[in-house]
Amino acid sequence: MKSIRIATIGCPSDYAGGLFPIIAQSLGYQIDWTTPNKANLVVLGPFFKPNEKKLKWCPKPLRNSVDSALKLLPAKASSQIRVFHSSENVRHDAIPANYSISFDLNIASSSHFRLPYWMDMIDWSHEGITGNHNPRYGSLMSIERLMQPLGNQFLSKPRAAAFLSSHIREPRKTLFDAVKKVVPVTGFGAHFNKSIKNHHLSGFIKQELLQDFAFNLCPENSMYPGYYTEKIPEAFFADCLPITWVDENVKVDFNPHAFINLAPMSWCDFEPLRDILTSSNRLNEYAAQPLLLEAPSILPFRNFVRRILEDATS
Repeated sequence: MKSIRIATIGCPSDYAGGLFPIIAQSLGYQIDWTTPNKANLVVLGPFFKPNEKKLKWCPKPLRNSVDSALKLLPAKASSQIRVFHSSENVRHDAIPANYSISFDLNIASSSHFRLPYWMDMIDWSHEGITGNHNPRYGSLMSIERLMQPLGNQFLSKPRAAAFLSSHIREPRKTLFDAVKKVVPVTGFGAHFNKSIKNHHLSGFIKQELLQDFAFNLCPENSMYPGYYTEKIPEAFFADCLPITWVDENVKVDFNPHAFINLAPMSWCDFEPLRDILTSSNRLNEYAAQPLLLEAPSILPFRNFVRRILEDATS
């Protein structure tokens, strides 16, 4: 088994359980998590903002440890490889690195790989990748189910929407109000329950919670071509009709006829939404649609990871 020393800066706290390290291990690498000055490979995450003073980007409890890590980060040695890996709506070239992994579409560079975050939540065991988890949702999602029609089960549920959110800043407030005008909306999460400290401590499993709702209001946090997270497929996988807010390029990942997109309705104050949610014929049309029209594969990303690891250990 080969060994590689990896360090992270500005990555989510659960990064070690994500696809990149899991795939590295599946390729026969033993990972030694270390400090940046000792690493073969440094992963720079979306929360790494070296030019911002006093670590304002970093949660206060983490500032001391992150400050120490930054002090250990040397000027780039010729043998050290850096990867910018973003699961947020941050551009692929936001931080200089040898390689980048992001949501961005149409990047003509062999050193960039587009990996939308929803793919982290897929069960890839059929392609030999195991070990990733989705604890907040309750399970990994199967491609087989996402390629099947939504089905009529959601029509037997209460005609109401669940909305999970830690805040209600715009455009969420406008979207929340628009849906409430048509069907009841129940809010969950830190914004609606002040006793919840963060989404890791919500006290509920998303997949279980959505069983009581026909619809899931699940807008993206922000809009950019290629930025599509786990929200739409998690709603669909829980037999809910997703009601989202996303740009039209979403069809690169998902069947646009399998969910309701509020973005094109903004100009007319979301007037078509009432006709959709109160029409049995329209809802049956959604029930007949699969979310995925083609089966994705994780193997191209595995090959990209292999190239990075070989570069870092050569």
